[in-house]
Amino acid sequence: MRKLFNSTYRKDYFDGYSIGVNPHLSLERKKNKAFVTGFKSGRLDYENRNGLICCGIPQRIITEKILEDFLIAGMFGFDIETDGYTAFQINIISHWYQSGVEKYDPDQYSNLAALLNTNNIEMNLAHQ
Repeated sequence: MRKLFNSTYRKDYFDGYSIGVNPHLSLERKKNKAFVTGFKSGRLDYENRNGLICCGIPQRIITEKILEDFLIAGMFGFDIETDGYTAFQINIISHWYQSGVEKYDPDQYSNLAALLNTNNIEMNLAHQ
């Protein structure tokens, strides 16, 4: 972990990570250790959210941001749309959504609605 404080190592690591989370890209040739380590970490994160690449690339790819959106939807009690996701992905989504539901507070929804209303922002209740 101390190596991440080295700016060159960190840059190579994150370059590798960004390629690893993209299922359409692969590690074509070995670069330096930082890049390969980052690639493996990115690929592991991708496959933990979307399933193994060898099983196919899903129609819709889940990112950390999308999971956070499902968590927030659960927190506010919004309905969610899961069309286009695989069974593996829906299992991951349901864990995040359920975590949000457990934190659901009806007052948060009314406070959010009031805030959006005072700023003339309309809420689309259909998620995704």
